[in-house]
Amino acid sequence: MTQTLDIQPIHAFSDNFIWRIGRAGTDTVWVVDPGDARPVLSTLRGEGLRLGGILITHKHGDHVGGIGPLTQAFPGVPVIGPAGEPIAGLNGRVHEGDRVALDGLDLSARVMEVPGHTEGHIAYVVNPEVGPPLLFCGDTLFSVGCGRVFSGSHTQLHDSLMRLARLPAETRVYCAHEYTLDNIGFAKWVEPDNPALLAREAEAHAQIDAGADTVPSTMATERATNPFLRVREPTVVAAAERKAGRRLADSREVFYVIRHWKDTEYD
Repeated sequence: MTQTLDIQPIHAFSDNFIWRIGRAGTDTVWVVDPGDARPVLSTLRGEGLRLGGILITHKHGDHVGGIGPLTQAFPGVPVIGPAGEPIAGLNGRVHEGDRVALDGLDLSARVMEVPGHTEGHIAYVVNPEVGPPLLFCGDTLFSVGCGRVFSGSHTQLHDSLMRLARLPAETRVYCAHEYTLDNIGFAKWVEPDNPALLAREAEAHAQIDAGADTVPSTMATERATNPFLRVREPTVVAAAERKAGRRLADSREVFYVIRHWKDTEYD
């Protein structure tokens, strides 16, 4: 199948992205993290589309709340999610390295276990026949930020982000929330003179002013601007050590300091 991939956001709640994966010229779509069924059903009905399946990254309600109504409307669709989390409605539970066939799209997604935000969070990497890899990372990695630590650990989240950072630079990053400008605000506390970060801020303002989304990002952009991926960079290490008032032993300690800094003083 050679039709162009068509990845579109379905907006939900105040800032959630429910990602819709399809192909031009076909009526089958898969959706990622449908926390609310209503905008998904409205989109499908309005555009004459068929739900091929659902991918879930983690257990939080704003990512799984639409499973029930969607499976009632489309009985028997695959609902794939992390084996390590208690999520009602899954009929496929996946682990690190598993491949999920996206039926109707001639695509597959590779599963990466990326715990930290939650204990069993996963991400999906799609490698289309043409174009860059596509990363659907839920709340582990955001544009210029990362998720809070809830039922996982800071060490897990650090290690998960370092794994994601090793994906190819051209990888397109489809996170689950529109947090870019807010995240940039904190990133400027850490690296106020980072030219790539300042350029990203200008770009994000232009995108918002034009009524567009700031997502997807790319892994190259995240490596250049995201303080939580830059925990080995001297400028980030220095900022974290100033905040902590001591030398920090390694990048895990740096990550803990800047995540705690954001949690307690910025948010």
